[in-house]
Parts: sequence; structure tokens; C-alpha cells
Amino acid sequence: METIIFSSHIAEDLQRYLHNKKYSRLGIIMDSHTIKHCYPLVSEGLPEHCLHAFDAGEIHKNLDTCQGIWQWMTDNNFDRQTLILNIGGGVTGDMGGFCASTYKRGIRFVNIPTTLLSQVDASVGGKLGIDFNGFKNHIGVFNQPEGVLISEEFLTTLPEAELRSGYAEVIKHGLIRNENYFNSLKTENWQSQPWKDIIEVSVGIKREVVDKDPKENGLRKILNFGHTIGHAIESHYLNSPYQLLHGEAIAIGMVTEAFLSHKFLRLHKVHLDIIQQKLLAVFGKISISDKDFDAIIKLCFQDKKNDGEKLNFSLLRKIGDCDFNIVVDREAVVEALEYYNNLEE
Repeated sequence: METIIFSSHIAEDLQRYLHNKKYSRLGIIMDSHTIKHCYPLVSEGLPEHCLHAFDAGEIHKNLDTCQGIWQWMTDNNFDRQTLILNIGGGVTGDMGGFCASTYKRGIRFVNIPTTLLSQVDASVGGKLGIDFNGFKNHIGVFNQPEGVLISEEFLTTLPEAELRSGYAEVIKHGLIRNENYFNSLKTENWQSQPWKDIIEVSVGIKREVVDKDPKENGLRKILNFGHTIGHAIESHYLNSPYQLLHGEAIAIGMVTEAFLSHKFLRLHKVHLDIIQQKLLAVFGKISISDKDFDAIIKLCFQDKKNDGEKLNFSLLRKIGDCDFNIVVDREAVVEALEYYNNLEE
């Protein structure tokens, strides 16, 4: 398992971390937003390095961008003793780690997540990959970073919408593993919270699950609660004027999959109401046209938890207790989407 460092002074801690590392060259991968807003926070702690920046956004998490990264690595004669720092959000960590893991059959990399979403979720656990032909995270590998450096200092650089997107994964961690944690999370003034404490608890929950099931053969599937429908919605609207941030789509996914939990695992109606009220209070409601249902369900069938033609979901027995490999039929997914559409904010 990767080394995780929680930092309050990222430039100093990064300098100290790199001082104790042996490597031939240092390469840094960032996106066009991160180089502007986050690079100044770490630049003082960086020795000589080569920098590559790609265009920001999920839409660029693809093979074309990977080719640019691999070409940059090749042009700079990176050998297998090179160390890569992925500084940025989930797209940077996923794609930078994937490129490092496949370049010359694998070179070392370290993740420095700069968004709440990447700090509590994407940077931990060794899932790496890219989107392919509209399917999210369709091509990828499991490979652990050598280390992860997490600092709440980066959160001050985020627009509120990005902070809220990451908050969806925080709420998910409470739902699947810790009811008291879920109940402690704010819906009013949610922006003002002890983020360092929240990040550490969420990382602890994810790490405990991943330690027990690194390759997602069983228990780790619970981390995908809200993601079967959520990823499908995110993918469907990715190249449209209605594009959603990851957390916005996952919030819809958690409401709809809580409904499925009530239907298939007898999640108490009181818990269903609490979940949808908390999520709608933070994320509001986005109408999904019933004309889009078929396309969304078709994307659900591309979910990596599925077994053949069966739709496999991770669903809640109660808040804090999640089960996996629950088979759900197409009609129930339609019912769940209709349930969401009929809710009042």
C-alpha cells in the first residue's frame, strides 16, 4: 500500500519527501488549471524538473492526451529510474499514473491531489485509467503510487462547484461504512468544515476497504455505491451542454441507488428519505429527460461490476452498511430515475 502523508505545509513537506528519494530525473504532470493555481504552492519545494501540462477537463482524459504525455517522456529521455509527480485532480492522477505505469513497462509515480475529490477518492487505491469512446475509465490498470501527499492548502484554489463535487464522495464514504460520520456531515454551510479531519476520515475508510480487496474482486465494489447510474449519467452528458461534474452525477446516482436499496435490500424508508434530503440540500436537483433513460441504462451495462448481461449494483442495507453484487433489472433502473425526477427540492 502506498505511503500517505497529510501535510499542512506542502512545499516544505514535498521538498523533504523528494530529498529522501533516489531518482534519475523528475517529471511533473499537471493540467492547464493546476499549473496556474497550484504550481505556485509547490514550486519552492521542487528541485530541477521537466514539466508537462495538458488541457484541463474530463473530456481530455483519453488516448490522445496519453500520446502527448508518452511523447514528452520519450523526448526527455526518461528512463525507468525517473520519478513522476502527478499534481492535480482525479483526471491528472488517473491519467498520469496510467501513463507512468505503461511507459517502458512502468516507472514510479507519486500523486499530489489538489481537489477534494482526488484527495478523498481518486488518489488512493491504485485505480488508474482513461475514458474510451464515451465509456468512463474503460481502459486502465491497478497500480499503486509510491506515495500520496495530501494538503488542505490546495482546497483554497477550488471553485465552490469543484469542492462540492468532492463532497459527494465524502458523503458516500459515510453511507457505505460509517453512519455517525454521515450524520456529522453538514448540509448548511457545508463549505465551512474541518476539511483536514474529514479528508483523513474518508481516506481511512477507503484505505481500509482497499487493503481488504485491492483488485475489486468483492468488498471494494462497495466504493462504487452511486456510481453505476452516476457514471452512466456523467458519461451520457459528457459531450453535451448539460455536462455534469463527477460529484454532481454521483449525487444523482446515490439518490437513485438508495431507492434501489429500498426496493431490493429493504433499506428503511426513513433512511431513504434522510439520504435524498441530505443530497438534494447540497446538490439541488437536475431534471433528467425520460428521453435519455434508454441511453443512460445502456451505459449502465458497461459498468465494470457487471457479470455478463446482469446489472450488478452495490446497495445499502442501512446507512453505514453496503452490500455488493445485487442484481437489478432494467425496469427497476427506470423506476429509480423516475423516483428521482419526481422528488421535490
